[in-house]
Amino acid sequence: MTIEEIQQIKIEAPSDAVYHQIRAHWDRVAKPLDGLGDFEAAIARIGAIQRKEIPDIAKRAVVMMIADNGIVEEQVSQSGQEVTAAVAQAMGRCSSSVGKMAAVAGADTFPVDVGIATVDAIEGVRNEKIAYGTANFRREQAMTKEQAEKAIDVGIQLVKELLNKDYTIIATGEMGIGNTTTATALSAALLHIWDRRMPGRGAGLSDEGLRRKEQVISEAIDKYDLLTANPFEVLCAVGGFDIAALCGVFLGGAIYHVPIVIDGLISATAAYLAECILPGASAYFIASHCGREPVLPMLLSKMQLKPFILGNMALGEGTGAVMLFPLLDMAMALYANGEKFGEMAVGQYHRNGDVEPK
Repeated sequence: MTIEEIQQIKIEAPSDAVYHQIRAHWDRVAKPLDGLGDFEAAIARIGAIQRKEIPDIAKRAVVMMIADNGIVEEQVSQSGQEVTAAVAQAMGRCSSSVGKMAAVAGADTFPVDVGIATVDAIEGVRNEKIAYGTANFRREQAMTKEQAEKAIDVGIQLVKELLNKDYTIIATGEMGIGNTTTATALSAALLHIWDRRMPGRGAGLSDEGLRRKEQVISEAIDKYDLLTANPFEVLCAVGGFDIAALCGVFLGGAIYHVPIVIDGLISATAAYLAECILPGASAYFIASHCGREPVLPMLLSKMQLKPFILGNMALGEGTGAVMLFPLLDMAMALYANGEKFGEMAVGQYHRNGDVEPK
């Protein structure tokens, strides 16, 4: 699917009627009105996305897009590219951080190679390789138009496939050494703001490494005139295959009516890119946590999404997104099975401030 074809897709808004039905149902549960706060709204949003008054989040997936980034040649990361493949191997064995956490959360993991810089097949990792990593965007564009389109399509098609296998909610994750650099450059361009305080330390950069990262991004913004480029041009100039494929996952969620959970900076960048390409897509996104990278709160704010977890996390892989699932399970348990006011000796609360006598 070409970018031109994607931009012709019409996003159907989630069901407003179902949203209000679920909010009314919450008000009948024997608790203070809005007692679960943002979690009540989250369940209502998921139901509106699925067009179901009883939302279904029982079968959940975690999609991790994995790719290398040529920009690591500029020493913007503490680790070398070989770490991407090593973590991908652990993901394939379900022994990486997200694999262990997903098992607790009852989620199935789907690691996908969209650009690891190795010729070796990795057991347990789906092969959708676009290329052996992107180009070094300090010297040339990160990817071609055709490569970017192919990566986006991988994500869209995977959402369709998972939906056909009865998965009802998808969390997003990633792995790729150097991808906080690509994500920050891309985010700055999409936000039309560049400030040298925007880059974070990623997986633990030194002061010198952070200065290098700032300089590389600043040069790229000038080189490609990123603050005035359109979103797809920005992706091609400084993006990563992981971000492009995750953008496809977010677009797929909006196209096929599947709620997609954002993890940290990289997936939030992909989510905002999807919203820029197809306005209205973000109605299908749920923010999990507000991590340590400086740009993340700016992206979530632009999409009018509020994170549920303030854990100061910076692990990636989809770990923050997975942590949201048990919280949603508890909210769903009360929504679906909580006692109603008519079932216990408590008068019902009303929105006008009155309490109905029992």
